Amino acid sequence: MQIILLDKVANLGNLGDVVKVKDGYARNFLIPTKRARRATDVAIKEFEARRAELEKAAAEKLAAAQALGDKLSGKTVRISQKAGVDGRLFGSVTNADIAEALKKDGFEIAKAQVRLPNGPLKTVGEYTVSVAPHTDVVSDVTIVVVGEAD
Repeated sequence: MQIILLDKVANLGNLGDVVKVKDGYARNFLIPTKRARRATDVAIKEFEARRAELEKAAAEKLAAAQALGDKLSGKTVRISQKAGVDGRLFGSVTNADIAEALKKDGFEIAKAQVRLPNGPLKTVGEYTVSVAPHTDVVSDVTIVVVGEAD
């Protein structure tokens, strides 16, 4: 299916690009999340008329994400979980737990924006994770996992 991108999409293209993607990806993800439209002649003309407005909105999103990224970089978040004597956690610390801890500190971060390169954290210790509030902005945040006594 031919679509026109209304936002920058990682590994696909930038605002205004006309790309061919699988039908399911377009119908189930890109179009419902307002990141793309079918690339018909009418849609392309309508996009060209609104291009400046969409580019301005994209630039504002990027500026807001960069400001958030600057605040986040170097941040340390402390998360406590129940742990055994050997330092292994009962359960794990996931990206949802990290996003929730960041929300408590006043940062609007979705769990999909927290990237754990080696999967969930399963032991007590200090870890560096990436938080990406925008596809072009990635900040490193230090997570300190502390064990709770039973």
